[in-house]
Amino acid sequence: SVALVGPSGDGKTSLFQLLLRYYEASDGCIRLNGQDIRELSLHDLRKAIAIVPQDPVIFSANALENIRYGRPAASDEEVIKASRAALADEFVERLPEGYQTFLGERGTRLSGGQRQRIAIARAILKGAPLLLLDEATSALDAESEILVQKGLSAAMQGRTTLVIAHRLATVQKVDRVVVLDRGRIVETGTPESLRNQGGLYARLAALQLNY
Repeated sequence: SVALVGPSGDGKTSLFQLLLRYYEASDGCIRLNGQDIRELSLHDLRKAIAIVPQDPVIFSANALENIRYGRPAASDEEVIKASRAALADEFVERLPEGYQTFLGERGTRLSGGQRQRIAIARAILKGAPLLLLDEATSALDAESEILVQKGLSAAMQGRTTLVIAHRLATVQKVDRVVVLDRGRIVETGTPESLRNQGGLYARLAALQLNY
């Protein structure tokens, strides 16, 4: 797992957009398992990537179909298994009609943490080898954040994960941190090694983590 950190506007989201080929790289190339992503069809590229965005879209459908969006051909049993792994089952089972409950226009009846767990369940159901996480726990209360983090941990199992990290407290267990500043990589390393280097990451850690 790799976390992308740095000040706002430094290119973290742009990197995700380049990976998904919303834009083409003007210089250099991005390789997925050694293959230039420009050699892949958009369908094959995006099939290999699952995303948990900052503001997940909830469709005007029931809970079962909202999760099944991650892999439309999935069986009900597979959907529920993914929901349990993401800890979405914890609240879906308490809805008036369980998985058959209509989630409302844009999921207005769901809290932020519940929306995130639906998105995590979709990502688990999709089973793509590359997972992109646009961290969105900063606005959640403590209990919701714990549940979402557990769901994210389940989603990260067995796949390469790139995390856009706004809060350094959530990236202390990643394998590698890439620090971006003004669109350029300025530091890479483990969270511990970067704290000891005294660079941008160490300054951000001092502000956020009281190191």
